[in-house]
Parts: sequence; structure tokens; C-alpha cells
Amino acid sequence: MTTNHNQKFYEKTPDERRQLLGKQFGLSKTELAALAADASPAGNQTIENYLTDYRIPEGVVTGLVVNGKEYTVPMAIEEPSVIAAACNGAKMTAYSGGVAAPEQDRLMIGQVVLKNVANPYLFKNRLLKQEDEILKVANEAYPSIQQYGGGATGIRVRCPEDFVIIDLLVDVVDAMGANMVNTMAEAVGHWLSAKGQTVVAAILSNYATDSLQSVSCTLDFADIATDQLSGADVASRIADLSFLAQVDPYRATTHNKGIMNGIDAVMLAAGNDWRAIESGAHAYAAMEGQYRGLATWHVVGDKLVGKMTLPMAVGTVGGSIGTRQLTATNAKISQIKSAPELAAVAASVGLVQNLAALRALATSGIQAGHMKLQYRVVAMRAGATAEEAGLLAKRLAGLDHVDEQVAQQELSKMRKEQAHD
Repeated sequence: MTTNHNQKFYEKTPDERRQLLGKQFGLSKTELAALAADASPAGNQTIENYLTDYRIPEGVVTGLVVNGKEYTVPMAIEEPSVIAAACNGAKMTAYSGGVAAPEQDRLMIGQVVLKNVANPYLFKNRLLKQEDEILKVANEAYPSIQQYGGGATGIRVRCPEDFVIIDLLVDVVDAMGANMVNTMAEAVGHWLSAKGQTVVAAILSNYATDSLQSVSCTLDFADIATDQLSGADVASRIADLSFLAQVDPYRATTHNKGIMNGIDAVMLAAGNDWRAIESGAHAYAAMEGQYRGLATWHVVGDKLVGKMTLPMAVGTVGGSIGTRQLTATNAKISQIKSAPELAAVAASVGLVQNLAALRALATSGIQAGHMKLQYRVVAMRAGATAEEAGLLAKRLAGLDHVDEQVAQQELSKMRKEQAHD
């Protein structure tokens, strides 16, 4: 964005930016007023060229049982059926004791990448012998974390192609730890540069393979049966869909998208970097050379057993988590007290989300439940008020074909009927 004014765009106030954009792109007074109405001082301090806050709906999944504790978990997402599906999956798993999510190690990885090393494998051995010195350099760069029991704890050295890569392993305690790890990695990079080494990069990796979270659940057939299908039939179909996601990357991509529907929504409501979780999850899904479904389901005797493991580099303190009142409020609602607990709950939401999606796909089809909620969205697009949307959605659900034009016609009919009452 450039202007004829001497002042740069990023130096202007949010209102000045909105006015400039309004003139350039012909925004109406109503559109400009809407931008201004949702603006916040905190948002202007968070990102460059700030205009307004882009809001999405937040709800909660209820009745989610993880490690014997029942949770109410805030989720922020605009897709209509996600929270409904999560609640359905949570209910089914709760009948059999809920989701098991053992607490696991949480280490983040900082990469210090070197090039132009004469003998990479000889140099690798030298670095491993200097591990204590490297850890000292890293911890001195961010000493405050040690008083909480964290800090750099170890290194790995790899030699892919022409690079020598030091993986700096850092215990970030309850923080996601990006700033901490970057600071430590850069300190080690500067230390090596001073010794004459060519440092290509020093930065956090979002492929958090040392911060994995496993979750599992076991369901009785009776808890997944439908009016038309026995629990054994439903379980068999879910297992088939699960296997399909292991052998077909096209199905695996949609399989995992549904899982991340739940996890991303929890991460967003918890003030975490959902994009980091997303990228790590998809990389982990392809770790064996073929992209596969993260969650697997098998029939074991008269039970359906679901399992999933994925990287969960989450935090409950630090970064932007403490800057938003709603994030703190959401933490009170969820009663989640630590990063390991957040990882366990978020991954559990992903697993029950997958269960609900596969059960729907295996029985009534994915559109049946989805469209019940989607009709409200269609109703709003057609011009229905918030009060009218529910009534119009019920009318649309009884039609064979629904699009925005049909919704507008039904809205007009409904209003005429109400006017005559």
C-alpha cells in the first residue's frame, strides 16, 4: 500500500489507514463504521498496518473426559458443524471412560545450521564433545527459564547433504517457547560464527518431534450404533475408513483436516499459534515417506479402539497469551493449568472430532449433520435476521434443494406468513 503522503502507511493511526483504504477502494460509510466498531487498542499494538479485529464465533465442547477429568473446552471456529461434532464424539467416548492422554516429554528444537564444513562427520564428533559448552552458551542467553526448571538440556547433530545441523533441545516448561528457543539458537550461532564457522540459520523448528502427545480411547459397540446399523457394522466401517486414510493420501488429507478442525479451534481459543501445530502435524503425518491419517481406528474383539500421536508444542504462558482477556477467561472455563494438560486436552478434541466425522461418513453421510447447521448460515446470507435464522433453517431443512436464491424465496414467504398472523 502506497500513498501520496510523506508519512508511511504503518506510521498512520488505524483510523487514518481505514480512511485511506476507504477512498482508494470505495468503501461505504457503513463498511468503514463496521471496521472501526471492531477495532481495539490491543490489536493495533499486535500487528503491522492494523485496521480492525476480525472476529469469529467461539463456543465450547462439553462433556469431554480426558484422563478421568471432565472438561468444558472453548473452541473458536467459523465452520458450523465442528463444535457439534466434537460434542458428539466427546459424548460417545465418555460412555467408555473417555480419552487416555498420558503426560509426555516436552522439548522444543532450535536449529543451528552450518555450511562449508570441511569434514562434516569429524566436525559432528567435535560438536558432540562440546555439548556442555554449547548448552552453557544457550542457557546464559535465556537464564530466567532455569528458575522454572527449564532450559537447554541436550543437543543432536545431523549432517544432511552439505549441511551440519545442531538440534538444540530445550525444556520450555509451560511456554510454547518460540522466542526463548530462537534466542538460545542465535546465541549458539553467534558463538560458532566467532569461531570461524559459516552459520546459515539459527531458528526454532516447528516440527516438534520431541514434544509428542499420544491419545487413545476404547468404545463399546453399543455406544456407536445407529437406528439403522449395529455397533459392530459401524465399527467395521470406521475401521475401513481409517485404513483408507493410511493408504490413500487424498483421503488422509481430509481425514487430518477434520482432526485439525478441532485442535486448531482449541488452540485459537487458548491463544496459541495454531499454524505451528498445523504444520508440525502434517509433517508428522508424512514422516514415513507417505502422507497418512494421524488417527487410526481398529476393531479389537467387541470394541472400537482409536489412537493418535502428533506433535503438540503448546503453551499456557508467554507470547501473546497474556495479552488477551478472552484467553484468560477461556483458561478459567477449561480449568487447564499447564501446557502438558493443554496438549492432552487439545489432542483429545482432535481424536473425538475424527470419531464423529468417521461415524457420520460411515452411516448417514457427512452432509446430513453438516447441513442442519449450514442452513443457518445460508439463512443469514439470504438476509434473515438473527431471530429469523433458526425458523428459516427449519424450513430449508425440509426442502429437496437449497441454495441462496431458494432461501431468499422462503424468507419472503415466511415474512408474509408472519405478517398475516
